[in-house]
Amino acid sequence: MASASADPPAGTVDQAAAPAAETTPQYRWWVLAVIGVAQLTVVLDATIVNIALPSAQRDLGFSDSGRQWVVTAYSLAFGSLLLLGGRIADLFGRKITFVVGLFGFAGASALGGAANGFEMLIIARAAQGLFGALLAPAALSLLVTTFTEGRERARAFGVYGAIAGAGGAVGLLLGGVLTEHLNWRWTLYVNLLFAAIAIVGALLLLRTTERDRSATLDLPGTLLASAGLFCVVFGFSNADTHGWDSPGTWGCLTAAPLLLGAFTWSQARAERPLLPLRVLLDRDRGASFLMILIGGGGLFAVFLFLTYYLQQSLGYTPVETGLAFLPLIGTLMVTAAIATSVLMRLVGPKLLVPTGMGIAAVGLAWMTVLDLDSSYASEIMPTLLVTGVGIGLVFAPTMNLATLGVAAEDSGVASAAVNIMQQIGGSISIALLNTLAADTLDDYLSTRDRNDSSVLAHAALESYRVTYWWAAGFFAAGTVISALLYRRGIPDQNQGATPVHM
Repeated sequence: MASASADPPAGTVDQAAAPAAETTPQYRWWVLAVIGVAQLTVVLDATIVNIALPSAQRDLGFSDSGRQWVVTAYSLAFGSLLLLGGRIADLFGRKITFVVGLFGFAGASALGGAANGFEMLIIARAAQGLFGALLAPAALSLLVTTFTEGRERARAFGVYGAIAGAGGAVGLLLGGVLTEHLNWRWTLYVNLLFAAIAIVGALLLLRTTERDRSATLDLPGTLLASAGLFCVVFGFSNADTHGWDSPGTWGCLTAAPLLLGAFTWSQARAERPLLPLRVLLDRDRGASFLMILIGGGGLFAVFLFLTYYLQQSLGYTPVETGLAFLPLIGTLMVTAAIATSVLMRLVGPKLLVPTGMGIAAVGLAWMTVLDLDSSYASEIMPTLLVTGVGIGLVFAPTMNLATLGVAAEDSGVASAAVNIMQQIGGSISIALLNTLAADTLDDYLSTRDRNDSSVLAHAALESYRVTYWWAAGFFAAGTVISALLYRRGIPDQNQGATPVHM
């Protein structure tokens, strides 16, 4: 059904798109399985190592501040190099970029698992981020160019969105099992298994595209974008560990908008820009990028602070914590599939995405009533079910719309922009919410006995409640913003990127 508004139809193909559409390959659903395994490898790595950090710290003997750098080293390399990785996939071919990313990620994981000291672990985590920045946009751009028919594209993005949303919870579960029954090194070694499966599938199923030898890399744009994104991720990460008044924090957060503003100015004038502005300026696409940023921030809050609550307030083991997230994973996956294959065709994004944002806000607000003696079955699980439904209604449709209508030659960089929004949303959320939680904890204890274990337990609980309220506020803001920005009507799901031989 066409859009009912006077605006151009949602998902209109950019003029740069190739005119002819080819039939998608017979093995496209196997390609989806390969892409799914690769995406899961990248997404779960954001959380799987977190559970293992205390064990790694005891084994390698690094400080508490070093734990943050194990996380930050990955985030800095991944977040700052995503746009470059996306454009490399467009210029040099999606298959070769995908396979190189998998090999590199596996090698970096093996190095980290074998680390004999803190420095070696940090180098391995940074290398994981570097190769993840090649792998993640290549995987999504392969999805974009493989599935172009409306119904199939919707189903494929339902699966992909479910993996992107639930991967963090899968990482918590798998990390808990591996740490508890093997040791922390297996949270890195397990990537070798996922990578091997994806590499074999890629080599068997994907065909190499011919490189456009006239295409060149926008070097000034690359430097500006990488520096700007580095400053964003580092600034918020530094705020989490050193506070907002640290020179490293305010210096980077001041430089970031200047660098990214200069990058935008350069892209409007470059002959072959790193990120063509046409990718961002479509109304539905721009709204989807913004919703991914907001949703990513809220989702990280669920994983991080609910994990703290389950382990520190209720005494769950790492495995029990991971299992506790299964209802969220299940509802998210089912809802994501229904949202893209059914609901998007019935109501369109202007109703669907705000509804999902609103439901997620309710789920987070509901978490504020959790107490030190809350029952899992009757009190905790319902909040996870509601939150999973809300996030499922948001993530898969927005990832679909963020790449809908993008020309095949821009699919890699558009896919990178999707990953950047999720990464930046998470960085901002973690820094802001950790600061709010710490301030709440200090305020609560300022007039109470800090040596009383009961007081400490209630202080921690109060800090978690503040973060749930703020995360609910993120989703509530997303409800209003998405309702205002999205066009009325149903996007044409067949307006995808022109498929290419892989």
